[in-house]
Amino acid sequence: MGEIVNLRRARKTKSREAAESEAAANRFLFGRTKDQRRRVEAEREADVRRLDAHRLEKPGGDGE
Repeated sequence: MGEIVNLRRARKTKSREAAESEAAANRFLFGRTKDQRRRVEAEREADVRRLDAHRLEKPGGDGE
């Protein structure tokens, strides 16, 4: 025979696990210092400038 499972307890456990995974994702996204956010933004802007510098044609132009 199978194991007897209390459905109420199983539902609460599942709910707690989902809340914990969401909290972990939020800690990753929002739990950074201002310096860390600024550094990531500066790196992102430098990457965009680097890619734009290697373009053969300007965006939106007709190639002239």
